[in-house]
Amino acid sequence: MPVRKIIEIDEDKCDGCGQCVLACAEGALKIVDGKAKVISEAFCDGLGACMGDCPRDALRIVERESSAFDEEAVKDHLKSQGHTGIENVAHDHSSEAPCGCPSSEPMVVRKITQLGSMGDESDRSHTPSELTNWPVQWKLIQPGSAFYKNADILVAADCVPFAFGGFHKRFLKGKPMVIGCPKLDDQEAYLAKLTALFQEAAPKSVHVVIMEVPCCNSLMRMVTEAMKRAGRTAPIKVTVVGIDGRVI
Repeated sequence: MPVRKIIEIDEDKCDGCGQCVLACAEGALKIVDGKAKVISEAFCDGLGACMGDCPRDALRIVERESSAFDEEAVKDHLKSQGHTGIENVAHDHSSEAPCGCPSSEPMVVRKITQLGSMGDESDRSHTPSELTNWPVQWKLIQPGSAFYKNADILVAADCVPFAFGGFHKRFLKGKPMVIGCPKLDDQEAYLAKLTALFQEAAPKSVHVVIMEVPCCNSLMRMVTEAMKRAGRTAPIKVTVVGIDGRVI
């Protein structure tokens, strides 16, 4: 085998966020058991485009014996995944996750108890937010964040806060949360992230809030499977919200 440059992943640093997977135009990376893996060395071009998207500095380029980069195999692989070619994927930035900006930096949200003083109608009708953690989107959360440790975690379908007007007071108050869409999101990566979260956090309980639409049921299944894979036994509660805003 030729000696060439290829990506190497430090599994001790990797938290399974999946940002490198999105950044790899060749589809060489995949989240397996909560960690990023090179699924085929023939798919890795060794250029390291994925490295800049890792918030944990878990990727590096090494030079060693490896199978040669196979562009035709990559094209076949991408086609099997629903892409038409390397060029299309490399220039499609719609799926890239942000990195190195406040959107992905874990933080505790300070609750605002005093509202604005402008005196207009919007001030008087404002309801204080119960959000206590940031980020909340599953692709951006870091499973090791302190606010998830031994907590009662809320996992919600991202349509729920729009359908249920009392979301903050009834479901979110006092809980760190994770949101996602079980229909539009990559379910395998979502499952890996939830598994890593439950492994790291050892939650007291998990409350899953979903919509009544059929596709939302898979979110409950993913939470249950992730808890099993994580080896945790925290109780899981599910609440279903109707499109009309009723709790069913």
